[in-house]
Amino acid sequence: MALAIHRKDDYAKADIPMLPVTHGIEYTKTSILLYTVLLALVCLMPALVGMTGLVYLAGSTFLSAGFIYYAWKLKVAATEKTAMETFKFSIIHLMVLFVLLLVDHYVAI
Repeated sequence: MALAIHRKDDYAKADIPMLPVTHGIEYTKTSILLYTVLLALVCLMPALVGMTGLVYLAGSTFLSAGFIYYAWKLKVAATEKTAMETFKFSIIHLMVLFVLLLVDHYVAI
């Protein structure tokens, strides 16, 4: 959704009904923040049900805090670059989360 905010005008010109086009940028920013908080809770689930250990738990918590920070910044104090920064962090978040799962499974004691 952050990428859709950044490219809102392009989606509007192409008549593609993305959330920033159909509901506005502020609504989309609020949705991003709420979904990021929900994502943080879901990311904790593997540790809470005993599938992973402390390495994943610590890394997931740190990554989720970073993602919530970017979503909050996008909602409250956005600059021209904040949407793309949030999008880039979302990609890093996903990649590092999977790496943490692997490290926790194969390396951690």
